[in-house]
Amino acid sequence: MSADAAEGPPPAPRDGGRDPARRGLVGPFTARQLGAAALIVAGTAVALLAATAPIAAPAPSVAPPDARPTQYAIGDAVEGLAVGQRPPELSGVGPSGSTIPATTLDGRAITLAGLRGKVVWVDFWASWCPPCQAETPVLRDLYERDRGRGLEVVAVSVQESTADDVRRYVATYALPYPVIADLSGAVFRAWRVYGLPTQFILDRDGVIRAVVQGPVDAATAAALVEPLLATP
Repeated sequence: MSADAAEGPPPAPRDGGRDPARRGLVGPFTARQLGAAALIVAGTAVALLAATAPIAAPAPSVAPPDARPTQYAIGDAVEGLAVGQRPPELSGVGPSGSTIPATTLDGRAITLAGLRGKVVWVDFWASWCPPCQAETPVLRDLYERDRGRGLEVVAVSVQESTADDVRRYVATYALPYPVIADLSGAVFRAWRVYGLPTQFILDRDGVIRAVVQGPVDAATAAALVEPLLATP
């Protein structure tokens, strides 16, 4: 008998016949294989995040605290009415050369001559104009506060589609002062306005004492009318 035969067969493995070199943590996989798989999964996730993440955060849509609305230009700047002048009446000239009188939304005729003796704030604006919208409550509150002292506000709405659009705006803001829907643009052209809002403040004699291109805040509005209201 040979020496190999005398030694007999090799001992059976204690783990039921599996080679110890193939023994793993989960099924047939070794710790090294599981670790490699985990690294692949993690790397794939990082790559996906990098591919789908925005390059930079979008700019904030909220205006900074010190931002203020400015005038909305609706035409080329022209030389308009100036301080010290008397403005034209609240009427204009139509295409045929006829005079177009101004009427309020409820059909009442309104003239500057009829307002003589009052401090008159004439405001050119539009319902679709953002700075006009920001200013509307200021003029409403100013009028309600000082109407008893002789202040009159006349709002001239321009570049609107219909008078009903103006009526809806007036109802939304509960405006108590007279509003003219200048659908033809006759008053707008006669007063040579090129931006919205534009303000004309007239003294009790009907003379322009201030022209403001753009919206006003409550403090500015009060400062504009107070000296004129104080003068009988």
